[in-house]
Amino acid sequence: MIYQNFLLVDDDDSLRKSLGLYLHDHGFNVKSVHNVDNAKSYLELYCPNLIILDIMMPDLDGYQLIQFLKSNIKYSKIPFIFLTAKGMTQDRIVGYDLGCHAYITKPFDMQELLAIIKSVLNNSSNWLQQQLLNASSINDKLLSNKFTVREYSILQLVLKGMTNKAIAKSLTLSLRNVEKYVSRLLVKTHSRNRTELVHRFFLKNNYIEQGE
Repeated sequence: MIYQNFLLVDDDDSLRKSLGLYLHDHGFNVKSVHNVDNAKSYLELYCPNLIILDIMMPDLDGYQLIQFLKSNIKYSKIPFIFLTAKGMTQDRIVGYDLGCHAYITKPFDMQELLAIIKSVLNNSSNWLQQQLLNASSINDKLLSNKFTVREYSILQLVLKGMTNKAIAKSLTLSLRNVEKYVSRLLVKTHSRNRTELVHRFFLKNNYIEQGE
């Protein structure tokens, strides 16, 4: 199972609580914050699979958060969904011009939002698999020089989204040994977690360029 981590950014306490619980009940890990500054603080430590955000918030707005993400190559590929009361056509155009994967207006139906989220994640997963295929011929020689044979084989499975337990079963290793190898991969690639490792791997189709 591939666990998906979401960042929910909205100044409406009630919405954050209800939507966070709903998504959690459907198998997603959700971190909820009430403003852009807190979102940035979270992103310094974690790299979510999806961001769901409001536009109109105190201090900085959702547009400014997306501009921040787009200006930072580490975050620029994270898919995001606008969830907002701004429903005019021009508002939607601005949202899609910024690259949102969906623009949903409040009030909204949670089942519809869930369906949209699954579609966005599926498209992102398909993109990831295609990048793995496209990048493999470019990276194989470089990666094999950077990692041991075992580290490299585990890296390939991590990039496919396999859990440590699944990797251990696939390679007939103990879970503890897999955890050690994954820790080494994170250190060697200067990554704080698996999601960040995947994003680093696809920077210019070769994360080694930016990690050294």
